[in-house]
Amino acid sequence: MISLSSKLENVEEAFVNVQEYLGDHNFSLGGNWDYDHGYFDRNLDEERKVWLRLPFHVTHGTMEGESDQSDAVIKFGQPFVLKHLYNEGLDNMAEAKVVGALVDQFQKPVDPDADVEPSWVEQAEDVLRKVEKGLLQ
Repeated sequence: MISLSSKLENVEEAFVNVQEYLGDHNFSLGGNWDYDHGYFDRNLDEERKVWLRLPFHVTHGTMEGESDQSDAVIKFGQPFVLKHLYNEGLDNMAEAKVVGALVDQFQKPVDPDADVEPSWVEQAEDVLRKVEKGLLQ
């Protein structure tokens, strides 16, 4: 994981406005949220191993996930880029389980915080600057 400096850090904005704008720039909230905090993520590669992540916490109101009815106001934290390395092969230790298939469907990353190459950091910074420009108008 590599932290990135950003003009977005400590900026407060209505969640629904941010969600709409970032959605137009290929960011998603996905499952990366809770009632008081979350992350907007954008994959930087086709394999979905390298991610630009924009953390935030809720300062006012209630966040209802991806609902456009939320009255939440969020405050951005420090963005970062991270890389997950996944086991590309089959899991030889996997067992067939009816209930287990609903829960542990995927393998854990071999390295959830792998080294991030400089080219990915540059790409993340480029995306971040474009997003900053639109959000800070």
